[in-house]
This record gives sequence, structure tokens and C-alpha cells, in this order.
Amino acid sequence: MIIKKGLLCFLLFILFSCNNDDDTTPPTPPTGDSVSEIWFSEEKGYIFEFTESNDIFYNVNAAGCAIQDDDFVIEDFFGFELNQISENELVASSDLSDIDVVFTRLPEQNPFCLSDQIAMTDEPKVNFDHFWNIFNDYYAFFEARNIDWAQYESLRDQVTSENLYDIIEELALVLEDGHVSIYDDELGIEIESGDVRLLERLNANLSGDLIIQDIQDYYDLGNEKLITIVTEYLGGEFGIDDRDNIIWGLIDDETGYINVLTMEGYGTDFNNELSTLNDILDTIMEDLTAAGISKLVLDLRFNEGGIDTVALDIASRFMDQERLSYFKKARLGDSYTENTAFSIGPKGNFQFTEDIVLLASPITVSAGELFTLCLKDQPYVTIVGENTAGAFSTILNHVLPNGAEVGLSNEIYTDAQGVTFEIVGIGPGAPENQISFFSTADFEEGVDSGIDRALEVLEN
Repeated sequence: MIIKKGLLCFLLFILFSCNNDDDTTPPTPPTGDSVSEIWFSEEKGYIFEFTESNDIFYNVNAAGCAIQDDDFVIEDFFGFELNQISENELVASSDLSDIDVVFTRLPEQNPFCLSDQIAMTDEPKVNFDHFWNIFNDYYAFFEARNIDWAQYESLRDQVTSENLYDIIEELALVLEDGHVSIYDDELGIEIESGDVRLLERLNANLSGDLIIQDIQDYYDLGNEKLITIVTEYLGGEFGIDDRDNIIWGLIDDETGYINVLTMEGYGTDFNNELSTLNDILDTIMEDLTAAGISKLVLDLRFNEGGIDTVALDIASRFMDQERLSYFKKARLGDSYTENTAFSIGPKGNFQFTEDIVLLASPITVSAGELFTLCLKDQPYVTIVGENTAGAFSTILNHVLPNGAEVGLSNEIYTDAQGVTFEIVGIGPGAPENQISFFSTADFEEGVDSGIDRALEVLEN
């Protein structure tokens, strides 16, 4: 495995200490006395069952039902709050989500998760059935990836306890999707569908001892590149937030630099994530204003995503006016949910809307790509670097009957013109602006060709 969400802070290991969120306690939003009984989100395949003693979170697919959490706390569901808007409709909403999740009431006699239908077993064929059906029911990109998923259902006959994860990995790698993963913590299994393709892209211009073989190699090269940036381009003088998520400084008297390393982890809990982020953004914008810069290098090359609304709040600081920025829909059976439009407008006391070069790379993924999607059509923004990862969807999480966690893509994002960049990613429009994130020449010479090209663009 090469890249996992949340690990990029270790790229700063040499320069800075990285804070850990694991000990934080999420706030407790009210759920209301009216929340009760059994509620189903068809789009997500989620069922919430609220009882007097405890609440249960189920996942359902055509193969059956599995328990994701048998002592479920709604506050842990990404900071969501529940609001019952009618007798049979419940809405889960959060400041950290750009969409609400709608649940409909089920009859008390739950047709999906009756006690004798709940699968809690290590039996390999049952787990394969759930894996195959989770994707068959919810995955959004079989057609885009030219994959006939039905042909793999017969692999069930070959599944044994010894080869279950070998076969699952084989199918995951067919998808080549950076948002497809399988984790079995008990067995130490970590399968990342997009790793092979990502390695190929990162190694395309590396040679010899610089070839990336594992995650530590990536950290080492990332650290070296960050050291070059802050020492050679920022002169060792830069700002960084308390949680080591954004670096900013001046390249010269006219040119600022902002490196957004992640789209999550700015606050200490769900409740103050956005408020803390916007305090940081206020400071950065005040610094840029005070410096009187007229050009900006906006570096998203290290950004492995996070929370969409974090990405949108950061993007709002570079908007000159409110603009239709993207559409989103999710797979729903053989069709899709309503295609929802999202507009982004200016936020804060100051927005930088002069000449910007946005640096992108194969690491730029998920919410990092959403940020790129929102800025790519601004007339004052030029993209330099490489195409982004091409994995936009918020990850849909399900579990197998043996407790393994499965992540997959079930949402389709398009730009304001209705174009999707899934798989291909978003990259430079001009060939001369295509600059490798990692290259042997850069490491040997102690330079960053992406920033060098950005400065050339900003001079013109």
C-alpha cells in the first residue's frame, strides 16, 4: 500500500511534529425524542435501528445484511444530526457534508435485517457474496471503467478460507480506483485498488534508488521535496497552522505560496473543524494582503483529500464571484439520485483573485480534486503539474459479515458543463505546463520544476 487518507501529515516528520486526532471526542448533537424505530437510506444501503437499550447501524446489499456497529452513536457518523421532517422521513445533515442523507421509515418488522438474515460469519463464500453484491448494488463506475462485473460472480465457486482475500484483491485491482479499499484489521489485510496505477504514475520519471517501492519511500521523497520548497523557495521563512495542514509564505516580493496538504483535521473535533479552518484562512489572507502580492502559487500536489466542505471553504477564498461549480449524483439501483448543483461564492474579508497557478499531481485526490474542479475554470487560474488522481466520490463504507471494512465510489461529480473527470483527473491544458511531481532530475539538482514552471507562467 502506498497512500492512505490521513497519513500525509507524516511527510512533515523531518520539519514539524504532526498532531494526532485519535484522542478527540466529537460533540453530541441532539437527536430528538421523535427519532425511533427503523430507518433506511436506499442510496447508501444503510439502516439505523433505534431501540431503548442501544442503536444499531446495518449495511444491506442483495446478498443480505451485516452489522456495521451494534452500539451506534449518531454523533460518530461524521458529525451528523438527525431531523425527522415527517412521519416517514428522516434527514441526516452535517456542516461537514455538502449533501443530506435521507432515510425513510421501514415497517417494524424489518424486511432487510430480520434476526435470521443478519450475517456475522467468517464463512468465505458468504463474505464473497457480500463483497460482490456491495459493488454490484452501489458502485458507480463499471461502465466508465469498461468492466463487466457480472463475469466475476462465478469466482464464488473457487473461494476458500485460504484464498478469499486473494480473490477479493484480484477484483479490487481490476477497478484501479483510488477510492476502493478493503481492510481487515484482525488479519492485517490492507487492499488499495488504486495503488498499482498510482505507483506507475509516481515512478514514471524516477530511476535508480529513487524508485518508490513502499510507503516509506514515498514519505522520504515527500519530505525531501517539502524541505526543498521551504528552504530553497521560501527561504526558510513560512507560516504553518497548529495542526501542520497548511504551509504559506513568500517566494518573492510579488509571489505568494500556499501548500494545502490536506482537506481534514483542522479542528479538534467535528464541531470546530470549519471554524478553526476559517480562522487559519483569515490569517493566511491577512498575511497575503499585508505582503501586497499580485501572484500566487497554490500547491495541491501533496493533498490526499478529506472533507468536501473543507475544500469548498478554502476554494471560496479564491472566488471573485459566486459561480456554479459542480454537480453531483449517486448511484441508486439502475439509475441515479437527483443531479444536485453546487455554487461557490467568495467568503471572508479578502479573496485572492489575481494570477494563480494551481499545482496538481497524481496524489491530488478526492476533496483535493473537488477543490481543483471548483477553480479550474476561473479565468485567472492556470493548472501546472500532472493530472489529478481521478477519484472524486465521497467513499461509501460498508462491512462484510466477517467485520472487514469495504470502501467504494458511488457518487459521480461533474463540472459546471457536465463533464466528468473520474479516472482521467484534471490536469494542465497546455503541454508545456505538464510537469512531473517527482523526477530524478529534480532530486539530483535540489529544485522543484513545478514551482519553477509556475513562476514562468506568472511572469507572462
